[in-house]
Amino acid sequence: MKCTRIIRIVSGLALALMAWPGGASRTQSQRVSPTAVVQAPKEPSIQEINDAFVQQISKQIVGHEQEPSGQVFKNIQVDFLKKVPAARLLLIMNEGYSRALGVTCKHCHIEGDFSRDDKRPKRCARDMALMHFDINQRLAKMQNLAPNPNGHFINCSTCHRGGIDPMRQSD
Repeated sequence: MKCTRIIRIVSGLALALMAWPGGASRTQSQRVSPTAVVQAPKEPSIQEINDAFVQQISKQIVGHEQEPSGQVFKNIQVDFLKKVPAARLLLIMNEGYSRALGVTCKHCHIEGDFSRDDKRPKRCARDMALMHFDINQRLAKMQNLAPNPNGHFINCSTCHRGGIDPMRQSD
């Protein structure tokens, strides 16, 4: 009687062990190491986040990609950006502004209503865009610069180099 009971207990333990994820029912290569580290889900990169916003907005403007941004989007206030085709504005924002500053779209924009002016960085970006345009106009008129077949110009990355504060950037 005692022997039968022990056999039942051992059999039950064996069945439980086989059902356990690291148990006997697994081959050696399938078993989970007790020292295995469980990895947290990978956070999306800034570029992946921005690309998702661009995809979402691109779907909303289908058929209007080549129209001037000022006609497609609300509250475009910088004159030279109003004239750019809507699809190109998305590229300028994604590949230019956000990459140059190392930020997501939400740094300047309110998710769900990109036209709002609630955030200081968005208002500052407008001022910076005007300064950038002015500097490039002046560079084009300068006659004593060394010749450059591509012309002389600046963009956001000239100063920001991937960071919000250009004064804190290192070479």
